[in-house]
Amino acid sequence: MAVGEIGTGAAMILGYNTNGFAHHDPFEAIEVLAEIGYKSVAITLDHGPLNPFSPGFGANLKRLKAALARHGLRNCIETGARFLLDPRQKHEPTLVSACAKDRERRIDFLNRSVDAAAELGSDCVSLWSGTRRDDAPDEATLERLSESLRVVLRHATNSGVTLGFEPEPGMFIDTLKSFHRLLQWIDAPYLELTLDVGHLWCQGELPIADYISRWGQRLVNVHVEDMRAGVHEHLMFGEGEMQFAPILSALATAGYRGALHVELSRHSHEAPTAARKAFDFLRPLVESLTEA
Repeated sequence: MAVGEIGTGAAMILGYNTNGFAHHDPFEAIEVLAEIGYKSVAITLDHGPLNPFSPGFGANLKRLKAALARHGLRNCIETGARFLLDPRQKHEPTLVSACAKDRERRIDFLNRSVDAAAELGSDCVSLWSGTRRDDAPDEATLERLSESLRVVLRHATNSGVTLGFEPEPGMFIDTLKSFHRLLQWIDAPYLELTLDVGHLWCQGELPIADYISRWGQRLVNVHVEDMRAGVHEHLMFGEGEMQFAPILSALATAGYRGALHVELSRHSHEAPTAARKAFDFLRPLVESLTEA
């Protein structure tokens, strides 16, 4: 087995989100991650060569596809760029914005992300609801969200691309409980779940293994990092309160066969070191599942 490689019998593979390489050219970030041993990349479309609104995006997407193939990397598309659509407000506009034209801008971005995923053969496009910033009642906000999401789902279904919806602390759909409510309004085969296990710990959806068991058949993407209860801050493994062996075991038992994407966006100032530390922490845990 080559240095840094997970055994071929492993049920899950290790990946890393490029939002943790914010100060790197994304193509150079992929080179670094492949050298470390990661087998998947969660690609955040953002300013720079992977901006889906830039004239050169098509050519850069083909270059990205070749780079991923050269390194044997799987991928998913992440849509959490902070200021791509609005330079003044983080993550705005969203699928729940009060103004319909604002929601259309988010829909356009997500549809472009779906097109990128179709070109790259991505496992999914990961997305979220956004934050409700007006006093609209829950039902009205759910209507906005479901109507917007239906447009993206229609495009994704026609493109053969799966959406991974991520409950995000502070947003309208923030927990698995609220995601379950959303599914009463809109449900479709191409609407799956991106699960951030740190979010479960942060918001007290415990035991985590029980939630993984309950939602395992819907998982298409998993984010991992350490976290403390009640604090939405992505931490290096060992700096929070979480125990990862039972979490990974629960994912394996639930039949998850996708990537575990490390999400450490606030560690971009030390990205290569952080990526190596995270890999060295997770690798033996994943290998122990293979040996078992």
